Amino acid sequence: MRAAARARGVQIRLLEVRNPDEVSPAFQTMIREPTDALFVLQDPVIGLSQKSIADLAAKHGVPSMSGSRGYAEAGGLIAYGPRYYDLSRRAALYVDKILKGAKSGDLPVEQPTKFELVINLKTARALGLTIPSSLLLRADQVIE
Repeated sequence: MRAAARARGVQIRLLEVRNPDEVSPAFQTMIREPTDALFVLQDPVIGLSQKSIADLAAKHGVPSMSGSRGYAEAGGLIAYGPRYYDLSRRAALYVDKILKGAKSGDLPVEQPTKFELVINLKTARALGLTIPSSLLLRADQVIE
């Protein structure tokens, strides 16, 4: 991510959040300097904090994106990532194979093949942003 950002002249600041109580202090750190956008990486702590992160991003006027559709449903601007439902189904098939005696090291590594784009137009309007119609047409879901 850092190499791609450097190539495009974009500065990245990484803010770690290890528990939900660290979300608000991380935002305070973030807003001390001009921030154009926020990308929220997914992990269990973030999953528990999606709503508060989306609310803080909106409160501070920061467009935000994540890889989980739940983030856009919680009020984040955009979510783009693999369909976690499909990943869970594939994982269940692997568990079944392992329980039937397959060696995990013999199973092929798979990459997601289905991705979804969710756009929260309500959040876009609140931020004063216009989402291009070409992007809205590509969306799997548009939240009004």
